[in-house]
Amino acid sequence: MSQELLTTKQLQTILKVDRTTIYRMADSGRIPAIKIGNQWRFPRKQIELWLWKQEEGLTPASSAPTPAPAPAPTFEPDIAITSIFPQECTQAVQDAYAALMGMMLVITDLEGRPITSPSNVIGLFTATDSAPLAHQRCMAHWAAMGEHPRLQPHFTPSHLGLLCARGLIRVGSDIKAMLIAGGIAPEHWPPDDAGIQKIADDLYIDPAIIRAHIHEVHHMPRMLQQERLPYVQRLADTFSMISSERVALIQRLGKIAALANLP
Repeated sequence: MSQELLTTKQLQTILKVDRTTIYRMADSGRIPAIKIGNQWRFPRKQIELWLWKQEEGLTPASSAPTPAPAPAPTFEPDIAITSIFPQECTQAVQDAYAALMGMMLVITDLEGRPITSPSNVIGLFTATDSAPLAHQRCMAHWAAMGEHPRLQPHFTPSHLGLLCARGLIRVGSDIKAMLIAGGIAPEHWPPDDAGIQKIADDLYIDPAIIRAHIHEVHHMPRMLQQERLPYVQRLADTFSMISSERVALIQRLGKIAALANLP
């Protein structure tokens, strides 16, 4: 259901090579790797399969020359993260899937900052998000989800105690954004008075606000949660395709513009 991501240091211990060699192998596509922000991570299962193939002689050794991989769109620093998503199209797709899946959905960057407007919003989120600290806690939780070393979505409790999960959105081999799904009540909901008070204290918000909106959440049986959870990453993969094509288009247009300005 999930796959652990190894750090560069952990992979160094396994391969007995220096960090620079690992970076070169990742950059050239000679080893399974994904980029989260500016850091390389390595899927453990794919690394284990890659090592087995090396030992069996089914693939070239890491030190042998390999054909250059097919070029993939890369995210240039001067391309704003918000510009890689066609806003109206992305929002419409997100809105439709949120209604079908019975969840809140929003696309954020890796710092937890929203890129799209939340879809299928619950009343409890709207009521609490207007409080400055609650909004900060929400984005901090989204950012922490992006740092978790798993490739596949899994449900975790949010700052409000509701279930949420995230899918990773890639541009080429780089993970640049997330699809956050949430607003789902856990099995034992609503919380008792002590639980409500704890949430209110944590967010510095009047507990009466939480009590007034405590039932305004998405309810979903556990079996249905597990059925729909994989679709979070599938939808994120769709946005990955859209964003990758968008970046490739931006880069092509940039090259055309540069050629047009040549003397």
